[in-house]
Amino acid sequence: MITNPHKFLSILSMIFFLAACSSAPLVLTNGVQPILIVSDANAAPTPTPFQPIPPTPTYFPTDFPTPVVPIEPTVTEIPPEPTATLTGIKPGGTRNWADYPGPTIWPDIDIPAPMGLFSQPSDQVNIMLLGSDQRPNDGGFRTDTMLLLTLSPSAGTANITSFPRDLYVYIPGWTVQRINTAMAYGGFDSLALTMEYNFGVHPDYYILINLWSFKDVIDSLGGIDVNVGKALTDHRDGYGDYTVLPGVVHMDGETALWYVRARYTTSDFDRTRRQQEVIVAGFQRLISLDGLTRAPQLYQLYKNNVTTNMSFDEMSQFLPLATKLRDSSSIHRYYIGTQQVYSWMNTSGAQVLVPVPEAVYPVMKQALNSP
Repeated sequence: MITNPHKFLSILSMIFFLAACSSAPLVLTNGVQPILIVSDANAAPTPTPFQPIPPTPTYFPTDFPTPVVPIEPTVTEIPPEPTATLTGIKPGGTRNWADYPGPTIWPDIDIPAPMGLFSQPSDQVNIMLLGSDQRPNDGGFRTDTMLLLTLSPSAGTANITSFPRDLYVYIPGWTVQRINTAMAYGGFDSLALTMEYNFGVHPDYYILINLWSFKDVIDSLGGIDVNVGKALTDHRDGYGDYTVLPGVVHMDGETALWYVRARYTTSDFDRTRRQQEVIVAGFQRLISLDGLTRAPQLYQLYKNNVTTNMSFDEMSQFLPLATKLRDSSSIHRYYIGTQQVYSWMNTSGAQVLVPVPEAVYPVMKQALNSP
């Protein structure tokens, strides 16, 4: 058993986003069941953004305009040179255009009005759980898995909210671009402002993990028992077409990695569901006696493979909450899905997902326990 709460919370934070190293569909707590759509598995990578058209534009926002698929403008593509300096904005109060850095690159779609910050319980903490697509010896990366972990000690709950990587959002100080580029562009300050502007929450912390440690973590736990919600058949190296059926499936690290990253027959929305299934399975394994006995191995993996701005002391305050989460019904799952976005092709020909503010709002209100 783990007697050091710092070690336990370090490992706990890693387990909460095991699937970041990348069925019945997810159901929001309001009972709305989204319809999963399948996007092109071979979608183009994040396009080169567009050069600004001077002078600085004047915006005429409305709170939540009815989304209309915009007419594609004529854009001259020139390699951009972003120069904006981002400044952090602390949570509290309302937000308007003047609170955020303006764009340095003219976007190919109208910039929406800022969401405005949601009020939250005073003891609540929000942590971005990020999975990087970076490979060894590769300097560039995108955060292709993005989840918001909302911990509420007073309520004894943890909420997990997933954000598809192709969300086309305003990144303050830069332009409208895929959300998975925000961290690489300006670090956590850029990502935090992007989340605040578009989703009404300024995360307190972040935890980033790379792909190559995923299998070792799962194997150090002795594997995990994943409650597979929907049958999956997809290509797996060395196996050809590989299938898992609904129900509890024991997975080693290699199988779990395939499960959360399979992309040939499914969409990003379906991967989001599978990632959350693996997160819950990893947490349940950790708090079991069998998982706790592997603490030294997991702690070493955590130190070597995780980047975070969260200290051990800050993690340790959530140890009492961790014990309450043995009951998985206290872990609530949300996501920005098909009912909160519309698909659009940008001027470089890439398919992206544009958030619909009035549809995003109620999801984030629930996920953040906002009154």
